[in-house]
Amino acid sequence: MSITVYVPRDAGALSVGAEAVAAAIAAEARRRDADVRIVRNGSRGLYWLEPMVEVDTADGRVAYGPVQADDVPSLFDADFLHAGQHALALGPTEAIAYLKSQQRLTFARVGIVDPRSLDDYRAHGGYRGLEAALGMSGADVVQTVTDASLRGRGGAAFPAGIKWKTCLDAQADRKYIVCNADEGDSGTYADRMIMEGDPFVLIEAMAIAGLTVGATQGYIYLRCEYPHAQRALEAAITAAEAEGYLGDNVRGSGNAFHLEVRIAAGAYICGDETSLLESLEGKRGQVRFKPPLPAIQGLFGKPTVINNVITLASVPIILDQGAAFYRDYGMGRSRGTLPIQLAGNLKRPGLVERAFGLTLRELIEDYGGGTASGRPVRAVQVGGPLGAYIPVSQFDTPIDYEAFIAIGGMLGHGGVVVFDDSVDMAAQARYAMEFCAIESCGKCTPCRIGSIRGVEVIDRIVAGTVAERERNEVLLRDLCQTMLAGSLCALGGMAPYPVLSALDHFPEDFAGAAETVAS
Repeated sequence: MSITVYVPRDAGALSVGAEAVAAAIAAEARRRDADVRIVRNGSRGLYWLEPMVEVDTADGRVAYGPVQADDVPSLFDADFLHAGQHALALGPTEAIAYLKSQQRLTFARVGIVDPRSLDDYRAHGGYRGLEAALGMSGADVVQTVTDASLRGRGGAAFPAGIKWKTCLDAQADRKYIVCNADEGDSGTYADRMIMEGDPFVLIEAMAIAGLTVGATQGYIYLRCEYPHAQRALEAAITAAEAEGYLGDNVRGSGNAFHLEVRIAAGAYICGDETSLLESLEGKRGQVRFKPPLPAIQGLFGKPTVINNVITLASVPIILDQGAAFYRDYGMGRSRGTLPIQLAGNLKRPGLVERAFGLTLRELIEDYGGGTASGRPVRAVQVGGPLGAYIPVSQFDTPIDYEAFIAIGGMLGHGGVVVFDDSVDMAAQARYAMEFCAIESCGKCTPCRIGSIRGVEVIDRIVAGTVAERERNEVLLRDLCQTMLAGSLCALGGMAPYPVLSALDHFPEDFAGAAETVAS
């Protein structure tokens, strides 16, 4: 009987040698005449242990990592196919503390199933959500999503049920479902992990959304830097079409839903839903005025539901297990779970899916293990390149949308980037303004011009005397308020977050050159 060995094909694992490891295991098995079946799964998200190899045993999966191709002969010598001891042995996978304490709902199958196998997906609960939805009216599905209190996981945290209901109620001869998979925030990779490790869950979710609101066509707007995700999605779409989960008559319901992957143009601004629609229509990616809302007049002027990958991927389990099951996780108005992506200067970077409510300190210390450099943590940026810098004094803030707003921050897409005490926060503030200047679509003046002036003013602050610093800081704060209030979209409207947080919490880093010399 063959022994199953799991080697991830996740892009993160491939970048550190997973392909060579899989080839080495196959070659060594042939040399030793061992009956081994290699499954290329998704990553479990323990990135400091990648490539992490798992072996299926009678007592469950046993993990080894990080494994390099040169380690493979010694793994066979240690009888790793039967959970033998080795320097890289991690024990039973599910018992690894980093995984054991998580609450994986959206990521329940990632790292477990073969992402190219529809049978494996169904064997682990896949398509039960769609089957449930087929027995419900569109209004009932919308109510279930609403009752689950699912909010957009792409950054805006807008209630998904309201978007779906608006589109359901809109009258049109054609409607669309669009998935925003243009994952561009620094330190984020949850969308990619889902698409590479469990693509069928996104396909199922989009079919549910389409049948619910009466849409017959869906598009996945995929970041152009994600070729592995593209291949995984296209293979899964082909398999789903062959089994009737997509097409002219979805599972005999009499309703059609077709799905395509469209590759993004590589612009950060297209993470905004209206810029995305412009790009999807073949136009330059520029922000649209709202109203009209996309749910009423979106792609090609038709009612369109736009959600990000994690929002959609959360829907099947809600339909399968019920609204109350999902809503019982979390705190306050932030219900369910959030896949948090730990990155930056950390010993243990990776994905953590937990219910809303744990603190930043728990994330950084208990999961991240502190800094990789061994130096003290000084700041954490949450929510991508336009997220606020959170000082250590605020690390007991719970992961909750409203709690972060209260401290002048945002959760965004759940990216957490850690900096140690060697970071120059004035340089980080300048980078935020420069990033905005480079990525601005140019449609509105506060973003287009304000970001350029912001870079100039920060340079004057750092180079100036005490008096010049004080005068220019007033100017910079005024500029930030103009951008916050006057920008058309979140790019210009959020670029001030990292700038203001750096000014408020790390003023010493803005001490002018002349001031430093004088002291």
